[in-house]
Amino acid sequence: MFVTIAKMKKRATINDIAKELNITAATVSRALSNHPEISSNTKKIVREAAGRLDYSPNKVASSLRSGRTNVIGVLIPTAEHIFFGSVIHGISNVASKNGYDVLIYQSNESEQFEKKGIDAFINARVDGILASVAKNTKDFSHFTYAKEKGIPIAFFDRINDSLGISSVCIDDHRGAFLAAEAMIREGYQRIAYIAGPQHIKTFAERVRGYKDALDHYNITFKPELLYAGDISIEAGRDAIKQFFELEEKPDAVCAVEDFTALGALKQLKEIGVKVPGEFGVIGFCNDFFGEHTSPSLSSVDQQTIAMGEEAFDLIHNLINNDQVKQRVHKKVLEPILILRESSAKK
Repeated sequence: MFVTIAKMKKRATINDIAKELNITAATVSRALSNHPEISSNTKKIVREAAGRLDYSPNKVASSLRSGRTNVIGVLIPTAEHIFFGSVIHGISNVASKNGYDVLIYQSNESEQFEKKGIDAFINARVDGILASVAKNTKDFSHFTYAKEKGIPIAFFDRINDSLGISSVCIDDHRGAFLAAEAMIREGYQRIAYIAGPQHIKTFAERVRGYKDALDHYNITFKPELLYAGDISIEAGRDAIKQFFELEEKPDAVCAVEDFTALGALKQLKEIGVKVPGEFGVIGFCNDFFGEHTSPSLSSVDQQTIAMGEEAFDLIHNLINNDQVKQRVHKKVLEPILILRESSAKK
């Protein structure tokens, strides 16, 4: 049995419009680009013909001529956390208003995939790159490679100041200080901390903020109360297991982010420790699930939408302003403490 398949309609070109109107292709091109030498009447009839023929401009050809694709590459560590989805929402909103599309690549927290992402963006001829560093990245040469290739690049959230690359982030030190301070003011005495990978500046700053809060309130830092963990539910569970093997157990914990805090809550519930009352927990990020857990999770809000908007504004300026390119810019947002049930004591 034979089936006849209709041929796909050929895409209309500038030459088709020129033939339709009996004018030159150069005139059509100038009319569509609103060239001042072309009369308003000619522009009008060219646009009408373009509509009739269902003409759409060839973006690839246009980008080759202009050197611009109007595409921003956004490299994220994971799509599993709502945090990054929220930041992308902020980026996309402002990008769209400025005529840019957003190309997203997920590194899956892998240095290898992160490098592939940078290569993919370079090959796609993106106008600029926004990146948040994978937790397993130790070699950052792929970022400097993109910069040396002349591609504007900026970090958001997870940054590396040593590379001379502009960035947008929350004040992680201040956020962790506020979280630990909230626990101290509630009356907790032995406050533990579940840390993320310390080669990532974001997580190192949060540990520093926790320690500085203890010092500010004349509480001696206890090394056994610092768990060198990860950013995961399992890390939160493992940290609580380790803390409760101590002779002097903690009575509260600050977690590097909310999924880790969720793991801590789950393990505490499993071993029969009441939160709040007997034990306090606070996270970092203010992920959407925090207000729906039982107990609801106290956290530090990172202003994700604002971070995304600021990140796009930064890369947009790097793309379009040669003077801006000559300097390293860093935008630091203020963290917002969100207190719910899990950190209460009184």
